[in-house]
Amino acid sequence: MSNPDGLLVDIAAMVESEHNNQMSLTVVVPGAVITGRLAPVALWWERVAEVLQSSEHLKPFAALFTPPVDASPARPTHLHLHRAKILQGNFGLPYTGGMYRIAIEDVSSWTVGDLSYSDT
Repeated sequence: MSNPDGLLVDIAAMVESEHNNQMSLTVVVPGAVITGRLAPVALWWERVAEVLQSSEHLKPFAALFTPPVDASPARPTHLHLHRAKILQGNFGLPYTGGMYRIAIEDVSSWTVGDLSYSDT
């Protein structure tokens, strides 16, 4: 979407307004449907850094995910999802969820809520 949805930007801005705000969200981007929990970028960076820090081979990259100290709040340009899954067939990848950063301009449609499958 070359013209980002203003309502989606507003939702992302509201999540950014407090460190503990989170919201379940499902988005459609080119080639994928992704469902997960929208989180503030600082929390997302913190969680990614923790994962990288725990790996001997990836540890040096953890420093890249330190939020800038003087960052002034700006209108969000990306969604930061954690516990996110790419929906494929009747299951999500990865099974346990992952960390995804999605450009809002790439979202073609979205819905509030975390999509899941049921065998019933």
